[in-house]
Amino acid sequence: MCQQKIRTAEELINKAQPGWSNVKKWIDSAKNKVEILPVDTVKSKEALYNTQVTTRSPMGAIVYMTGGLLIDHGWIRILGSGSQKMTRSLPSWNKGKTFNEFISEGTEFLLIADDVIGGFFLMNGGKFGTDVGKIYYLSPDNLEFESLDMTYTDFLFFCFHNDLDKFYEGYRWKDWKKEVSELSGDKVFNFVPPLWSKQGKDFSKNSRLAVPIQEQYELNMSMRKQLGLDKNDH
Repeated sequence: MCQQKIRTAEELINKAQPGWSNVKKWIDSAKNKVEILPVDTVKSKEALYNTQVTTRSPMGAIVYMTGGLLIDHGWIRILGSGSQKMTRSLPSWNKGKTFNEFISEGTEFLLIADDVIGGFFLMNGGKFGTDVGKIYYLSPDNLEFESLDMTYTDFLFFCFHNDLDKFYEGYRWKDWKKEVSELSGDKVFNFVPPLWSKQGKDFSKNSRLAVPIQEQYELNMSMRKQLGLDKNDH
């Protein structure tokens, strides 16, 4: 998103060194379940153009070659070019949040993935200091932007190979696999009391309801302001 010269979709498609061959190998050897959402070639070209990243990169490859990736029965959703199960594409989901117009002059951060409990993964574009390109997690249990000290490629390896039960310890309920696999990739669970509140810390007593992810994102950002966590949030 930070290139000076706007490139056409054709210029962004790298046939000599396609990043997808690497990503596909990583998926094939993944420990966690990875579902590749089907791609619509017209939408994927448009999404690639609007993202302005080359398909030589893992991010460009995922945008161009997939409708998105669902990790661990859909618990984590990595944005691609949109599909029936998850209609959001990487650029369309960021529009109005991290930039106002496609092909903008760069952005402070870029939303790249999210999870079913209302957590958001984003790439630093300068908002969080000098570690540009590193991934942060907007954690639903404290509404803080936490550095994961990972690149986008590291993040993919984390999703494919890491012990996600450990990462989400205390936030997975008994029959979560069935419930999560039936959830649309455009929805998340909203918890009452909220996970970030004092009362919400006892996860076994929380009730949950599936809500549109847009609604949850806006709620998280507005609560950050109300709690005085970030006065500069959009």
